[in-house]
Amino acid sequence: MNNYFDVLIIGAGISGISAAYYLQRDCPGKSYAILEGRKKLGGTWDLFKYPGVRSDSDMYTLGFAFRPWTDPKAIADGPSIMKYLHETVDEFNIRQHIRLEHHVVSAAWSSQDALWTLEVQTSDADQTVTYTCNFLSMCSGYYNYEHGYTPDFQGMEDFEGQLLHPQKWPEGLNYDNQQIVVIGSGATAVTIVPEMAKRAGHVVMLQRSPTYVVSGPDEDWIANLCNRILPSKLAYALNRWRKILFQRFSYALLRKYPEKMKQGLIKKAAKELGPDYDVETHFTPKYNPWDERLCLVPNGDLFKVIREGKASVVTDHIERFTTKGLLLKSGKELEADIIITATGLDLLVLGGIRFSIDGSPVDVSKSVSYKATMFSDIPNLALAFGYTNASWTLKCDLSNQYVCRVLNHMQARGYRQCTPRQNDPDMELNDWLDFTSGYIRRKIHLLPRQGNKKPWKLAQNYLYDRKLIRKSQIDDGILEFL
Repeated sequence: MNNYFDVLIIGAGISGISAAYYLQRDCPGKSYAILEGRKKLGGTWDLFKYPGVRSDSDMYTLGFAFRPWTDPKAIADGPSIMKYLHETVDEFNIRQHIRLEHHVVSAAWSSQDALWTLEVQTSDADQTVTYTCNFLSMCSGYYNYEHGYTPDFQGMEDFEGQLLHPQKWPEGLNYDNQQIVVIGSGATAVTIVPEMAKRAGHVVMLQRSPTYVVSGPDEDWIANLCNRILPSKLAYALNRWRKILFQRFSYALLRKYPEKMKQGLIKKAAKELGPDYDVETHFTPKYNPWDERLCLVPNGDLFKVIREGKASVVTDHIERFTTKGLLLKSGKELEADIIITATGLDLLVLGGIRFSIDGSPVDVSKSVSYKATMFSDIPNLALAFGYTNASWTLKCDLSNQYVCRVLNHMQARGYRQCTPRQNDPDMELNDWLDFTSGYIRRKIHLLPRQGNKKPWKLAQNYLYDRKLIRKSQIDDGILEFL
């Protein structure tokens, strides 16, 4: 079997499907395959099965630029997103290029041959297959699919009820009339709580500190009107740009006037919860908006179940697990039949693959991000990594288009490899992501760095990146070609 391809894409989730589309469109002469470690495509949207799993970004921007999202719901549930992804790979004949249960273990670059050699474990656990390619496109996401992050709470083994993490949700879990505690207050927790409250006896969201929670409709009436009266592609373009500009405008306001905007967000939560609710304790964060992602609750569903008494919020720290539940540092005890640790993800850099260049191991943390897509001193490798302040797909689409520009430039001039070189002695290096979320801070030392000057600085700005990636000169004196 011939296992050489011009480009290998690692991961068959949203970013991998995007990479495949743009390769087919912009580099039709390039051969490629998608290597996916799991049994199904879809990445995040196939992995998570917890109640109510949904997008926390609107689908006009989380969806692909090249395929309209036409469902009436702008905030979509997991099964609807999976349906959209399957329809996309079939419409653009991408499925035939996907090789499931192909887990990449290592990738070794040879400068002499201008080749990446990948060692890949297949569905036969005893078998390792070798793949080679000229260019490697990393679309493997940013966290470990094998397990999530759960703190080592004291006494966890003493709990006699059911303890689980949302990333490993058991099929057919019966929680009717059960007492449930969800530890955490991020996007996963605020999704699980209102959904489980429909059937559970009571659900407690236990948080160490509050998170910004914002209510918004799951349907966009303007978008749905456009979809009814305009051609599909035109309607989608208008809806997408309206959302992009709104995201950018609202983010800029929140960062420029953090205290004023913070008070506005808290007032909205207070209005949803009623005059007697202790918003100061449970919904007033100590950090500024967008130091961490805001949590969207469609149609105010979290606030609704709290008002109705089906769910409650407790702000406290865990002292230890007990046989019946949790003992908190305040001395309060929470009894539970089921405890869910919605405590975050285990961040994984470049899919956990062992990289080497000409026999020497690669330490990605020593590299600097170039145009938020490639890395200094690592040849013929790109990473699709989405925005932290907007929809993931917006940035991935841009990164994948940039890869095609680079490949076409190399082909036109007979080059076999390209490597970003950071040779500015005055460059100030900073953390790659300016974000305070726990899953980022726990592993920030393993991530690449960013500089304080373009093209080494991460803008987290779609409008800026769109111009940089689509229009900037490829041969800019920083990208070295051989």
